[in-house]
Amino acid sequence: MEMTLQELATLVDGQLHGDGSLQISDAATLANAGPADISLADGEKFLQACNESAAAAIIVSTDLRPDDKPCIQVDNVQVAFTKVVSHFRKPRVPDAMGISPAAHISPTAQIGSEVDIYPGVTIGDDVEIGRGSRIYSGVHIMAGSKLAENVTLFPNVVLYENTVVGPRVVIHAGAVLGAYGFGYEMVEGRHQLSVQLGFVEIEADVEIGACTTIDRGTYDATVIGAGTKIDNQVMIAHNCRIGRHNIFCSQVGIAGSVTTGDYSVFAGQVGVKDHVNIGHQCMLGAKAGVMADIPDQGVYAGIPATPIRKQIGMIAALIRLPEMRKALKRLEKAVALMKSQEPTAPRQDAA
Repeated sequence: MEMTLQELATLVDGQLHGDGSLQISDAATLANAGPADISLADGEKFLQACNESAAAAIIVSTDLRPDDKPCIQVDNVQVAFTKVVSHFRKPRVPDAMGISPAAHISPTAQIGSEVDIYPGVTIGDDVEIGRGSRIYSGVHIMAGSKLAENVTLFPNVVLYENTVVGPRVVIHAGAVLGAYGFGYEMVEGRHQLSVQLGFVEIEADVEIGACTTIDRGTYDATVIGAGTKIDNQVMIAHNCRIGRHNIFCSQVGIAGSVTTGDYSVFAGQVGVKDHVNIGHQCMLGAKAGVMADIPDQGVYAGIPATPIRKQIGMIAALIRLPEMRKALKRLEKAVALMKSQEPTAPRQDAA
């Protein structure tokens, strides 16, 4: 698996600087690289780390060059390094296995060509699975669900009835789509579950992280727009309509009937109350608590979420509070001293 530095430069279509005969056996980050490894520096801030790293050579952008190490200059460092890592550590792609006899498949299910279904999968009545899809062990697809072509469901994914999954969707282990929405009515002193007649629809090219949950709509669909990427352990409640190409980082929680525009970013642990509309190209900082609508291109942070400039001002004021408190105490003492030194007015005797 070893390659010379010159061969790696050819692989990534880069410009070599240094000894092209140098033998490279693996790839690693700067902190973990050994003397036979190649690493990467994606920006000037990493140049010092380059010099301190044990790496034999570095992949850098065309405007950088380490002081004392051989390097390969490329237009896109991440793309080039991905090629190198993939050479040394080939991705493990399971062999096609077809439909396992140990899967439990309803006779009314329709399975497309080139589909792999692993042992222990359960597929309900009237399910449709498109060409080239891969369904790993432990997956349970309930009745009436429809999967388009090239869908991947990793182990133990659960799709409740009538879930719709678009082409090229990837759903990671343990995710649950279509569970009942958390909606109750008080009837004669008891919480009664509201109707659950909707479903979940996932549009094309969505990726859903491990242990994420997306609840069904009450009457209509909970929709995740095309190209949206959802991290692990995210909760999206009933009746939400998520736009295209959104990013949801880990532990985001979205309450019911929330709508979002396209290309918005939700940082880790953002919480959104029900019936809120978030516009296009918004950015919500980590732990933001969204209590009201956010306009297009809004950048918000804090609890409750406020525009980032206002939030920065509030934080700056908060940091100064101890100093301001001390100043206030000094002023109070000074005022008290001034009052104590005021001359006492002479007493006027009654006539």
